[in-house]
Amino acid sequence: MTFQDYLELFEHIVSGKLTQPPYDETDMLDYTKMNYTRMNRWLKTGQILPALNLAIKNIQQSQVWELITEPWCGDAAHSVPFIYLLSELNPNIHLNIQLRDSGSEIDQYLYHGAKAIPRLIVRNDRQEDIFIWGPRPHDAQQLFLQLKGDNTSYEDLKIQIQHWYNQNKGVMLQEEIMAGLVK
Repeated sequence: MTFQDYLELFEHIVSGKLTQPPYDETDMLDYTKMNYTRMNRWLKTGQILPALNLAIKNIQQSQVWELITEPWCGDAAHSVPFIYLLSELNPNIHLNIQLRDSGSEIDQYLYHGAKAIPRLIVRNDRQEDIFIWGPRPHDAQQLFLQLKGDNTSYEDLKIQIQHWYNQNKGVMLQEEIMAGLVK
């Protein structure tokens, strides 16, 4: 699906037009609404790093960016907007979004055996994987593992990860994508 299709799906969910599981649960719907707000905030305020902007604009070959995600994913609310904004910088980049729970390629791109999302698979024009990113920037992942190891409550974990994303402002995600593109 295109990013526009993804936005429309998101809008159907948050407006209550789509009520199938897991969006039939109040907590999940509320969390998804928060994700929608966060995603739109990053779409409006997210700043692309100048070096990455230049690197993206200099891509000469066609690339397909397969992004596996879901609207309910909290990490995706902070990553998907930047990935979309980057893909818009160059007509040689074609962003395709797959929903993890609806026939995606996730089983081929597990993260330590888990269906963790979002996952970005960048492919060249021969459909070969150039690099794979996700499910979250390195430092956010380290924080997540530390909090999980400390038996932090799920609510506190979400708050601390959210705080990390707000402080980082998409910088580490962009640095990691830059590293993948220039290797």
